[in-house]
Order: sequence, then structure tokens, then C-alpha cells
Amino acid sequence: MSCDQGSTLPDPTMSLSDVNFSKLALEALERCRVLARFSEEPGRLTRTFLSPPMRAVHESLTDWMRGLGMAVRTDAVGNLIGHYPGHSPDAPLFLLGSHVDTVRDAGRYDGLLGVTLSLALVKALEGRRLPFAIEVIAFSEEEGVRFGMPFLGSKAVTGQFTPELLKLQDAQGQTVEEAIRAFGLEPAHIPQAAYNPAQVKGFLEFHIEQGPVLEALGYPLGLVEAIVGQSRLEVAFRGQAGHAGTTPMHLRKDALAGAAEWMVLVEREAREEQGLVATVGMITALPGAANVIPGEVQMSLDVRHPYDEVRSLAVANLVTRAQQVAQRRGLELDYRTLYEQAAVPCDPELNERLALSAQAQGYPVHRMVSGAGHDAMIMSALCPSTLLFLRSPGGLSHHPEESVWPQDAEAALRVGLDFLHRLAAEA
Repeated sequence: MSCDQGSTLPDPTMSLSDVNFSKLALEALERCRVLARFSEEPGRLTRTFLSPPMRAVHESLTDWMRGLGMAVRTDAVGNLIGHYPGHSPDAPLFLLGSHVDTVRDAGRYDGLLGVTLSLALVKALEGRRLPFAIEVIAFSEEEGVRFGMPFLGSKAVTGQFTPELLKLQDAQGQTVEEAIRAFGLEPAHIPQAAYNPAQVKGFLEFHIEQGPVLEALGYPLGLVEAIVGQSRLEVAFRGQAGHAGTTPMHLRKDALAGAAEWMVLVEREAREEQGLVATVGMITALPGAANVIPGEVQMSLDVRHPYDEVRSLAVANLVTRAQQVAQRRGLELDYRTLYEQAAVPCDPELNERLALSAQAQGYPVHRMVSGAGHDAMIMSALCPSTLLFLRSPGGLSHHPEESVWPQDAEAALRVGLDFLHRLAAEA
């Protein structure tokens, strides 16, 4: 049945038994496999903001969207958007989607599965119209890999993309503005990417959990009630480089030894605070020679907690610890905050509808907190937003062995379609 016929949806509380969810789930997973071929690096999946392989992803998604009767557009920051019309031209919007960029050496499901599952839900409607239109957004950037700043895609959609972001540079010195132009888009049109909040009913993102909790519980899905706040810092210890053979141990100012002492303190402090996680994920020792005492060490620090006040106190404490280490060892310390994101609660009303849908489809309702950032947290500034997790086998994510079980993708589709029916009934 074509959506051009404008047929109405049957009773929104009807049985979903006529939908082949197993087939739709396998198709969504297969599309993730197909799109994983489009990478910047041979032999592994790396696809950053507006890199050349993003064009191939856009082409494939555009074909799939148009095959579902969706109108397709690309906004000025590279978000690809498919529009599935509602009953009337002025129907409000309900948004679905996730991101299509990746980390380096990534798995194939982080972000992308949220897009392919959303398109599978549109396919499941079989051309039936709802009281609201659906837009599926494939966000161009969420991970922050290329320019060191995450959520460029959802920031544009929510009107939070500031002119300063255009000046950010990647490792090759290309700015965000130049990358946008190279992709054939116009940076001056970015303000037009922002949605009107009065027209948007809400946003739902499907995403793999990226952790081991659901698998340990034996649950296919998790209902996210909040997304933790996050602080990212750049920390540098500076000492004195010297000859590794001729400088006595008691006269050294070894920046790497100081950094190592502090990293152990980071782990110890984080373990003592319930719910706190702190990570030193990148470290560079300079000058980087086997026979030279490191004179400078540059590191990243990532701190997360569900409560912002706890996170802020933890960051301050870890900085104080770094200062104490530096003073004791005769080193200099520099640090700067790169990024701050407040903790974000998910919308309770959308979550209650999701819980009802999960129960109606025979799945347990497990409420949880997301330790990772997601586009849903940025979208909450625009409209009621929430996040539904799928189990991550082995707890793996940001890893080439990342996987998803077909039955869990099917569970997400069953709950998602029931959820859309409930929204339609209330409308």
C-alpha cells in the first residue's frame, strides 16, 4: 500500500501479529552491515563527520528512505532527514533517529542501528498515515572524533550550533566550515536546520547499550531514565627532558612518572564514589624516545556521573590531586576544560508509554541510566526525548566485535511500533 493513498491507521491498540518483525529486524541489521563497508580506513570501520564515505552512506539511506515513500533532504550541517507524512500537511512531527558517524576502528551498530530500526518502523506502517508525521534523522556527527567536539549534528537541529564551532580544526588543519563547504553544503544556512519546538511532539532514539548490564540481567531492552553528565579535560604535566643514562634518579623531573602517579589516583578516587567513572583515555609522552626522560605528558580526562554536583566536585578533586603530584615532583601542571555536558533526564511521559508498550509486547521493563552521551540528551532541549537501549552481547561497543542479537532488534521494533500506535491513539 503506498503512503500516497493516505490511508488511515487501524485501531492503534490493535494486535501487531500481521507484521513480520523478524524479517524487519534482519533487514535492519543487514543494512548496518552494508553501510559498514563505507570507511575512511581499509580493513576497519572509521567514518567521521562529513568524510568522503559519508556520501556513500547518504546515497544508500536516501534510496531506502525514498523506497518507503519518504521525502529526503540534507540540512546545512549534513544531517540526512527522511519525512514520512501524517494525515495532514500541517501535522506535528515525531522524530526518530541516531548518528551515522563512528569512532575509529568501530563496530557497525553504534548509532547506525538507531537509524535502520527507525526506517524499519516506517516500513512496518505499510503506508498508513498517523496523526503526526515522522522524520527519521541520520545525524552527521555525534562522536566528536574529527573536530574534538561531539553532537554537531543534533546541536544544529536544536538551534545550539554556535558560530564558534565553525572555527574548530581537525588534525589536518581543516575547519568545520571548510569541511561543510567541501561536502557541498552552505554553513550560512545552519540556523535553518533548527526545528520549531512548537511543531515537534518528541524524539525517540534506539541505541545499543554499550555495556554489560542488560546481558547480565538477561533482558533484551532497557528504558533509559537519564543520561549522565560529562566533563572532558586536557591535562599536561611538564618537567625536564634529559638523557636516560646520565641523569641520576634523584635529580629527575620525569613528567611521565608524575602522570602515572596521578592516573592511579584517578582510578582510586573514582572507585570510592558510587556511580562515578573517570578515565584517562589518551596519553602522549614527549619527546617520545626510549633513551630520553619524558619532559612533557599530555592526557585526556573524562569524568561522568548521574548528578552534576557530584561530577563537578570529583573534577575539582582530581585537579587538586594533579596539582599536589606536580608540586611534590617539581613539575608544572596545565589543564583546561574542553567540554561540559549536564546530566539530562529522559522524558517521563514518553518513558511511561514505552513501558506500557514493552509490557504489552511481553518484555520486562528495566529502567536504567546511560553512562554514555547520546543525541537524545541534546534533543531534550528541543522536545520531550528518550532513549531505548538494546542489549550489547559481551558488553562490547566502540569495538569491531560489537554485535546485536536479531531477537533484540525484533523486540525493539515490536515495542517501537506499539509505542507509535499509542501516540496515535492519544492524538
